[in-house]
Amino acid sequence: VISRKLHGMDQLRFLKFSSSDIWVAARETAQALKTLAQAARGVAASTTDPAAAHAMLDSARDVMEGSAMLIQEAKQALIAPGDAESQQRLAQVAKAVSHSLNNCVNCLPGQKDVDVALKSIGESSKKLLVDSLPPSTKPFQEAQSELNQAAADLNQSAGEVVHATRGQSGELAAASGKFSDDFDEFLDAGIEMAGQAQTKEDQIQVIGNLKNISMASSKLLLAAKSLSVDPGAPNAKNLLAAAARAVTESINQLITLCTQQAPGQKECDNALRELEVGPWEENVKCSKLSGCGWLFVLQVLGESMAGISQNAKTGDLPAFGECVGIASKALCGLTEAAAQAAYLVGISDPNSQAGHQGLVDPIQFARANQAIQMACQNLVDPGSSPSQVLSAATIVAKHTSALCNACRIASSKTANPVAKRHFVQSAKEVANSTANLVKTIKALDGDFSEDNRNKCRIATAPLIEAVENLTAFASNPEFVSIPAQISSEGSQAQEPILVSAKTMLESSSYLIRTARSLAINPKDPPTWSVLAGHSHTVSDSIKSLITSIRDKAPGQRECDYSIDGINRCIRDIEQASLAAVSQSLATRDDISVEALQEQLTSVVQEIGHLIDPIATAARGEAAQLGHKVTQLASYFEPLILAAVGVASKILDHQQQMTVLDQTKTLAESALQMLYAAKEGGGNPKAQHTHDAITEAAQLMKEAVDDIMVTLNEAASEVGLVGGMVDAIAEAMSKLDEGTPPEPKGTFVDYQTTVVKYSKAIAVTAQEMMTKSVTNPEELGGLASQMTSDYGHLALQGQMAAATAEPEEIGFQIRTRVQDLGHGCIFLVQKAGALQVCPTDSYTKKELIECARAVTEKVSLVLWALQAGNKGTQACITAATAVSGIIADLDTTIMFATAGTLNAENSETFADHRENILKTAKALVEDTKLLVSGAASTPDKLAQAAQSSAATITQLAEVVKLGAASLGSDDPETQVVLINAIKDVAKALSDLISATKGAASKPADDPSMYQLKGAAKVMVTNVTSLLKTVKAVEDEATRGTRALEATIECIKQELTVFQSKDVPEKTSSPEESIRMTKGITMATAKAVAAGNSCRQEDVIATANLSRKAVSDMLTACKQASFHPDVSEEVRTRALRFGTECTLGYLDLLEHVLVILQKPTPELKQQLAAFSKRVAGAVTELIQAAEAMKGTEWVDPEDPTVIAETELLGAAASIEAAAKKLEQLKPRAKPKQADETLDFEEQILEAAKSIAAATSALVKSASAAQRELVAQGKVGSIPANAADDGQWSQGLISAARMVAAATSSLCEAANASVQGHASEEKLISSAKQVAASTAQLLVACKVKADQDSEAMRRLQAAGNAVKRASDNLVRAAQKAAFGKADDDDVVVKTKFVGGIAQIIAAQEEMLKKERELEEARKKLAQIRQQQYKFLPTELREDEG
Repeated sequence: VISRKLHGMDQLRFLKFSSSDIWVAARETAQALKTLAQAARGVAASTTDPAAAHAMLDSARDVMEGSAMLIQEAKQALIAPGDAESQQRLAQVAKAVSHSLNNCVNCLPGQKDVDVALKSIGESSKKLLVDSLPPSTKPFQEAQSELNQAAADLNQSAGEVVHATRGQSGELAAASGKFSDDFDEFLDAGIEMAGQAQTKEDQIQVIGNLKNISMASSKLLLAAKSLSVDPGAPNAKNLLAAAARAVTESINQLITLCTQQAPGQKECDNALRELEVGPWEENVKCSKLSGCGWLFVLQVLGESMAGISQNAKTGDLPAFGECVGIASKALCGLTEAAAQAAYLVGISDPNSQAGHQGLVDPIQFARANQAIQMACQNLVDPGSSPSQVLSAATIVAKHTSALCNACRIASSKTANPVAKRHFVQSAKEVANSTANLVKTIKALDGDFSEDNRNKCRIATAPLIEAVENLTAFASNPEFVSIPAQISSEGSQAQEPILVSAKTMLESSSYLIRTARSLAINPKDPPTWSVLAGHSHTVSDSIKSLITSIRDKAPGQRECDYSIDGINRCIRDIEQASLAAVSQSLATRDDISVEALQEQLTSVVQEIGHLIDPIATAARGEAAQLGHKVTQLASYFEPLILAAVGVASKILDHQQQMTVLDQTKTLAESALQMLYAAKEGGGNPKAQHTHDAITEAAQLMKEAVDDIMVTLNEAASEVGLVGGMVDAIAEAMSKLDEGTPPEPKGTFVDYQTTVVKYSKAIAVTAQEMMTKSVTNPEELGGLASQMTSDYGHLALQGQMAAATAEPEEIGFQIRTRVQDLGHGCIFLVQKAGALQVCPTDSYTKKELIECARAVTEKVSLVLWALQAGNKGTQACITAATAVSGIIADLDTTIMFATAGTLNAENSETFADHRENILKTAKALVEDTKLLVSGAASTPDKLAQAAQSSAATITQLAEVVKLGAASLGSDDPETQVVLINAIKDVAKALSDLISATKGAASKPADDPSMYQLKGAAKVMVTNVTSLLKTVKAVEDEATRGTRALEATIECIKQELTVFQSKDVPEKTSSPEESIRMTKGITMATAKAVAAGNSCRQEDVIATANLSRKAVSDMLTACKQASFHPDVSEEVRTRALRFGTECTLGYLDLLEHVLVILQKPTPELKQQLAAFSKRVAGAVTELIQAAEAMKGTEWVDPEDPTVIAETELLGAAASIEAAAKKLEQLKPRAKPKQADETLDFEEQILEAAKSIAAATSALVKSASAAQRELVAQGKVGSIPANAADDGQWSQGLISAARMVAAATSSLCEAANASVQGHASEEKLISSAKQVAASTAQLLVACKVKADQDSEAMRRLQAAGNAVKRASDNLVRAAQKAAFGKADDDDVVVKTKFVGGIAQIIAAQEEMLKKERELEEARKKLAQIRQQQYKFLPTELREDEG
């Protein structure tokens, strides 16, 4: 009642809560007063002393009157919250009520006796305040013996006080009086022992320990007094136990200090006290488990027990004492482990309920409170030495920090806003008072004057008050832990463990007592016999304890039952399999096959959901193991019934056996999982079992996946493929509709789209051909993709046919598209058949033939489109070639950035300059022909497009050679030069697209204006290239030239950004935000370049700016056009993207001005330009956040998973290499030896690449670990943006290396088996080289170029490049050799010869188109991948 009253009064006094909180507190106070009045009358009526009865009633009346005044003052303070006088009156009244409550408690029976004991302890403690103590007249041994006896008596009295709190008030009075007397005797013995001290410092330490014991004794009596008043108070028992433990610990500290000259004795006494007082039984109902490994403890205990006997016999007392201390700690640890094992055994019973950890640990708060008070007492003690002051300050800082951390954690966990505020406010008060105290301690440490000591004493008061208030608040019942509710069955299961543990403790205490006497007198034979008996008893009790723990371990019994049940199920499924083999499996007629399949699928899914929980429980959650295992076993009986039922209704014997075998496999894997779980037992220390558990869980998951695949195939065997066939047939039927929809574009527009979908179908057919050999299970997804692509193709083909002129061309287009549809239907049907029976070689052969037929029909569709407009078709082909060149230049830029672009010989740039200029001028002439070709015949347009594509290819090659000749020592200049030709290639691509759109259009058509604009950009970029080539060797101007080219490039990118064209794909807002980091970095570099005016800095800024702005604009536009983004947010994002770019352009132009005329005034203006960019970036980020709405989350920082991804990529590459090791060239009867040599070359080269890429990724992993170790990359960065971009680039690059290597291995496999061409092998090898360059860039961004890891990484990258080149050369040589060796039989007849020529020309055109389309697809794939690459992957941070 008084506790509730104090809680309500506390809230009324502080008034830190809302009016509703005050109202609740007042109501609680009134209710508590009502209960207090009844309790006071009851106490008065039950006492026999009239004076005591009157005193109780008077004190209760004072509480009532004071409480009424308190509520009235609270009301007034609430009316005028800012009135200081009202607050002061409220505090005074609250203090008076608190005093009245204390008087009321003191009137309870037995409380006066406790007060008398407290007063006696206080009076006795005054003996410690004298300045000096008289020297002792007793011998040391006698004084030590008396002190030990007094300590034992006082420790026993403390235990009696604890036990007396559970009895009558008279028992507490007697125990308190005895404790007071024993304390007086102990204090006298302690003072006598202090007189034995040889130095003043030793004497001060003894007196200080006696003072600590005095304070701890007072705390114990106060805690006993509180518990006797309110036995049901939350945490009162815990606080009493903590106080008793504090008394014991204080006594141990004094005994340890005073008995240093008697080796071995103090360890024995401390051990006996630890074994006697330790409240280990509390852990039996506590859910807070420690990480004690009891198997290790047993080993330590055995060694220490043997050491006790041996050292006592030999007289080695220091070693004897050490063994006793180790044995004591081992016994306490083993006892705690036994208590925790008993807890797990108890809560593992189905009728038990596990406990829950509380919000805070009141024991921690109580211990910290006591430690802080003792330390503060030492601080203000006049006799404290400087070392003692510093030690006390350290203790205060340690415990106050722990309290503040506990408050922070509690405030974050609790959902109660009042408690959250109180914890935060209390932590602030403790922190502030600690800071003030530390200031005074520093002053005291510098000058131990009385004034400084007085200031220190004043500063301790607020800290002690704040800590006491916090400790009282932490004792609130809603914060305490909830003990476990253990059933009677669980308690019975615990009994053998608890009995064995108690026996072990008792016998160990006897053994240590006997060993203590033997250490003093080792020549006593009877004592040795007693020691042997106690040792035997300890050994037997430990054996019994371990046996009990093992027999009662949670989950073991359930595992045994489950294992038996699953074994029965396995026998049942075996019987069903035998019946199926003999064709005697009875069919279930009581249920449909659909219902059985649904039941089987549901059960398998539930089993799959339990795999991870069982693995987790087996590794570290023993209490959950039994429940999860039982739940798993309950699913297997319905699993067997459903599986046998499904099998009984399947007519195909092979499918029938597949279902039964996979079900048996699942049961066997579950059985293995149960054995592993039983072995693990939920013990987190049993690391040797965890691998087996993980492996069993993985096998079980694979078994679940296998049976689910079988069930899904059975469910969709007919319907899925039939639906695809129907979809294709429906799309074909629309081609024959009489009146097509109204065209919204020209033939050229539809021609481009039809070409795109036709080539996509051809690529899918090629992939289906490959997957039919390697992964037939993936054919379903490819067939679905082909169906979707053909649907789009049919729609666009219908519009192309409607807009084609003459009509014969349109008819031919429709016919070719329909023929392609028939081919797609046949291919999809064969894919479905091969999925049902993946090992059917005849079906596989038919699928390959159908895929080839689809590819041929695609070429016929393209030929029909070309007949519609040869010129535009040539433009499409040329655009594809240019896209491939751009992608190749991107790869070259990455090599240059990584510092690996070197010339193959000792060439200089001067050797290539004239060739570059000559080729560039030829490109200008081709450009003129291309522009004029838009208005001329299709043949001229086709010729101009082909010529320009060939010239740009040649120009790109000579520029790359020129860049390589500059040397890898100047990568920035190399990048500037390659960027210049890349700008030209982009401009040519846009010009070809504009020419295609303007073909055959009148002069006033809008597309003509677009053509003129594209031509102007083309001329500008070629001119920029020429200027760059001329300035590249001029160190004084090449930075300025690079900056001018970058400004022009950004303007062109901005023009594309501001166009109305909708991007082909969309990206996430997170990607848009990620790209803004590049703008921020580029801005900083631009400002730095403007201040330094160094050409190297300007070149680096130009290269970085070009890429950062391009990536930002692309990501911004793609995110803005996401379907979920509103028009308002899209407009806002596009506006700020434009403003950001314009601001950055102004910054670069200002830097350009500074380069031409560097003045301090101009440099000072850089800050204003950079602020404008920063403001626009901030607005852009806010716009991106608005795209996500309320679901916005910051992008995750992926740094911590970088090494995992790298190692995963390395494992993938090694697996691919092992796959290659198993491959052998196919046997071809009576074929030329050259082909076999080529296949051997392919395998060896592919194996070399796989090994090299494995070494490369492992070297990248080592480099990443080195960066973390050097601190350049945080293992856990404080900000997700710190290293996330670099890590994401590293992860992406590692994945690309692994994926490219895997593709290379598949291509090599398919090539030696005759299912792929040498061109695919060459393409795969080139992709490995490109992804290698990306990984080198990602690792070199932050790495130390001279480190050992980076040297290994560079060597590994060179090895990959060499291996890729070897494979490309081998494949190209074989391809050319095969072409040269083919014999052509020429027909002699005229008609046959003409037909042969036409067929050869048709095949040549078809292959050319396929080559151009493949280049275009490759360019598109690379462009899409590069758009998603992180910014820092393509940046050089120096």
